[in-house]
Amino acid sequence: MPNYDFILNSKLPKVGTTIFTKMSALAQKTGAVNLSQGFPDFDVDPQLLKLVSKYMAAGHNQYAPMAGAMVLREAIAAKIERLYRVQYNVESEITVTAGATQAIFSAISALIVEGDEVIIFTPAYDCYEPAIDINGGKTIFVKLKSPNYKVDWSEVKRLVSRKTKMINLNTPHNPTGSIWDKHDLEELAHLTKGTGIILLSDEVYEHIIFENKEHQSVLKHKELRDRSLVVASFGKTFHVTGWKMGYIVGPSSIMKEFKKVHQFNVFCCNHPMQLAIASYISNEDNYLHLGSFYEEKRNLFNEAAEQSRFGVLPSSGTYFQLLDYSRITNEDDVQFAERLTEEFKIASIPVSVFYNTPDTNKVLRFCFAKQNETLERAGEILLKI
Repeated sequence: MPNYDFILNSKLPKVGTTIFTKMSALAQKTGAVNLSQGFPDFDVDPQLLKLVSKYMAAGHNQYAPMAGAMVLREAIAAKIERLYRVQYNVESEITVTAGATQAIFSAISALIVEGDEVIIFTPAYDCYEPAIDINGGKTIFVKLKSPNYKVDWSEVKRLVSRKTKMINLNTPHNPTGSIWDKHDLEELAHLTKGTGIILLSDEVYEHIIFENKEHQSVLKHKELRDRSLVVASFGKTFHVTGWKMGYIVGPSSIMKEFKKVHQFNVFCCNHPMQLAIASYISNEDNYLHLGSFYEEKRNLFNEAAEQSRFGVLPSSGTYFQLLDYSRITNEDDVQFAERLTEEFKIASIPVSVFYNTPDTNKVLRFCFAKQNETLERAGEILLKI
């Protein structure tokens, strides 16, 4: 056999194994309480599982339409109209996706070409920048202002240029739990008016908002809506992150380009699950009370955190809580997160990994989408640190 030597030029030379994989593996190895990766440890609603089985047994086990089962697209359109008072065309403006990450990757792949600039807000979820890089774009980073992690719009204005093709926003925000308000939408509308800038709005935690605050979706704003792709997640809403089911909506002119990539990326998504979700979301009670459900869990976790040496930062949405550990140690957050997992048996995510440059804030992210017993055990551990 000939001996071939391959020299591979990586398209993502800076990318390795994600921190989520590393910390979950370390948690499993050490038997730690795993509050690192963002997934629930409680059961799915049996009704939803029965619906999936029902549609499997009924023979819906072949390809769904490329854009998604019509009954699900109709249910999504009805949900959006109820919540945001706006109508989307089920034929041309809604696509069911294999989770939110696939929607984001396909959107960036469809719209970004070499030399385009994309603005993202850091700390940023880790799938944005690699998708921009692999498509030849240039990521422009805007650092949110801690401890409330708000947008400095004067800085955004300074960084917008003729090369700016897209602004990638995320509200409620992972990893910080911050949310945008009406002022943020108005600033964004003013900034992008008269430009060709496209907005990619990651709103997967749209139903997880606390203190009776209101989710400020770009869908509520006419000027923004006309230039936006909005990403949502059934996995986050219905506690089924492993199903990898979501959707994306946007004006037909932009969605047309999205579908060109989507059809060759996944073509279509799990058919019986689509039909089950379409039935399930017809009942608003299955998602409208999600905020209060998770607010109780946040409060339970924070009761212990507030009595510990950690500092509790504001969390207005998502199922994540940031804790400041500057009163405990001078270790960097990666080292401290690893030590907490190994010595104290509690796993978290170091927030520095969500930045493009080293961050000196001593902050860890904890996921409270867990059974109350899990959160109570985590609280006991925090009090010992």
